[in-house]
Amino acid sequence: MKYFLIDSGNQKKFERFGDYAIVRPCSQALWKPSLPDWDDADAYFSRIEGKGWEGRLSKSWIIEHDGLKFNLAPTDFGHLGIFPEHSSLWSWAEGLITKGASILNLFAYSGGATLAFARAGAQVCHVDASQGMVKWARENAELNGLQDCPIRWIVDDVTKFLQRELRRGRRYDGILLDPPSFGRGAQGEVFKIERDLGPLLQLCKELLPDQPLFLACSNHTNGISPIVMGHLFEEILPGRAEVGELVLPASQGRDIPTGTYARWKRC
Repeated sequence: MKYFLIDSGNQKKFERFGDYAIVRPCSQALWKPSLPDWDDADAYFSRIEGKGWEGRLSKSWIIEHDGLKFNLAPTDFGHLGIFPEHSSLWSWAEGLITKGASILNLFAYSGGATLAFARAGAQVCHVDASQGMVKWARENAELNGLQDCPIRWIVDDVTKFLQRELRRGRRYDGILLDPPSFGRGAQGEVFKIERDLGPLLQLCKELLPDQPLFLACSNHTNGISPIVMGHLFEEILPGRAEVGELVLPASQGRDIPTGTYARWKRC
């Protein structure tokens, strides 16, 4: 079973993740729902203290998305282990990868992009500050039969890792990153996207070779618009980056914007 967005509205989204139809908060969905009711939902998540998850939901289950299998599980934050809207960037970057290319995936979460890049024949470095998420990503690699691919699994603060890689003289043919609005590294390091995104992109640029394949960055932070992302890319790379909104396309009703992206490829 696969993922699709069923409907949205009243600051909520109604999604199907394989066997389960789930309603979760969605602050962007200011419009009215297209469907008359969502009574057939299996589970609901609320951010109201003391509520969290309600309804019928397994502790874990498997879905397929973009040709890859993912092990899902409900978390205390309302996440399930996949952000389906990111697959548009995975597919774009995957199409640029040459066999044996060295690719870096930063803030790599449960490994969707890592698995797509490994599937394309790349040597992948997967970096996330959460040991639990890296373990989850490795389980997804095994689920897809990709556990023997050349993937480096790194639990580390992203900025510190990039600085060490520069000192080592390492280079990557392509880099994808999805930084949070706010986060803490493995040793308690604080990341604030408004302060740290520009320097982080500069570090990424310094890790690219003279003829890189791509650099792509997504974010989910209010105020960091596609224009802002484009200006940041213009400071470090020649030509113009393609910029836009990350979108969850709806099977019916309205699509949901979930963030922004900038992506640059070699001409």
